[in-house]
Amino acid sequence: MQMKRIFLVALMTLCLCPGLHAQARGGEEGRAVIKDEQAKSKLLGAHRLSLQWISWDYFGKAVVTEKNGTLSISGEQKGRGNGDYLKIKGVITEVDTKEIRFKGTIETKVSHINQGTPCKREGEMTFRITQNRKYWRLQEMDNPCDSATDYVDIFFR
Repeated sequence: MQMKRIFLVALMTLCLCPGLHAQARGGEEGRAVIKDEQAKSKLLGAHRLSLQWISWDYFGKAVVTEKNGTLSISGEQKGRGNGDYLKIKGVITEVDTKEIRFKGTIETKVSHINQGTPCKREGEMTFRITQNRKYWRLQEMDNPCDSATDYVDIFFR
């Protein structure tokens, strides 16, 4: 009888307080954890996007938007005449002074890497500002489909 009562109280708590378990993880479901408002302001909007194998001269574009506390990112860089590309899509889960945590997909296709077939990274990833650089760089640099090292950069506005 005591176990049944404990179970009912726990069930009622979950039903009446659906955000409680999300808050225990650091934020409401879908909302980014913002540790630095100035960094968030720097992140919102359109940015140049690059993968070094495609070009550091001809950039793509990534856009960070906010809707109901959820920060989303979507962007693409295309190679010139060769079908190469970089695509990014997902949500920002955390923003700090020098670091962005991202959950989503980064897909690359480079003619001389992975036999020219697309390669996807999925899940949690981190972009970080290091030294005095004017961009956030993907920290998971090892290409999961080849032995290459990929520099995926999101530049400040």
